[in-house]
Amino acid sequence: MEYFTPGFYAIAIPAVFLAGISKGGFGSGAAFAGAVILAIFVAPTAALAIMLPLLMVMDVTALPAYWRKWDGVAAAALIVGAVPGVVLAALIFDRADPDLGRLLIGTIALAFVAFQAARGRGWLSLDGLPAGRGAGAFWGGIAGFTSFVSHAGGPPAAVFLLSRGVSKQAYQATTVLVFWVINLMKVGPYAAIGAFSAETLLVDLTLVPVAVLGIFAGIWLHKRIPAVWFFRVTYVLLTVTGGKLIWDGAT
Repeated sequence: MEYFTPGFYAIAIPAVFLAGISKGGFGSGAAFAGAVILAIFVAPTAALAIMLPLLMVMDVTALPAYWRKWDGVAAAALIVGAVPGVVLAALIFDRADPDLGRLLIGTIALAFVAFQAARGRGWLSLDGLPAGRGAGAFWGGIAGFTSFVSHAGGPPAAVFLLSRGVSKQAYQATTVLVFWVINLMKVGPYAAIGAFSAETLLVDLTLVPVAVLGIFAGIWLHKRIPAVWFFRVTYVLLTVTGGKLIWDGAT
């Protein structure tokens, strides 16, 4: 698909707005859906490259609303652990062909839906899991890896934060801070593997207003409305797009 066409923006605008709403705190953890949807229509590396600057704009926009409301110990553990995860992912992704990228992104999307469904039905409990710094570094490593290959670091971070029993506000504030830092870590490696181009950066400039609007919508909705319907729609989108990516990557 070519950039700067009505067809591209018909996909990109809803995808970015959806990510912004989640980054703003409404349906937290599903922001990576934007990259998954884009990866159906453009090469996986291009989808990730388009979304990274927009996610960074979202991070900066959302950060003031949650400033100093995070769990500092948890945030530090996740950030430290993310470093080797990002490095490992960069080494793998630099040597992978686009089909492997599609398989990774699609598999992570379906795994996220399965994880959330199992928790929602009571099949999976996080009670009793280790919640110290070592556990935080472990889950941070996984978050760094999955964040690099699909911008989907939220689920591993969620396992650790939920096992600590943090409040809803502390959870959101911690994830905003952690992924602001992790996204900064990813800029250099993305540039090194040639993910960015003049076109992807120009596309980002046109989509920045959508990203900011999505953040403010998410912050507003986070304080007022249960996120159940947002999650249901997002899970359907992730199941369909994740399955399509796996099919495309395998065939």
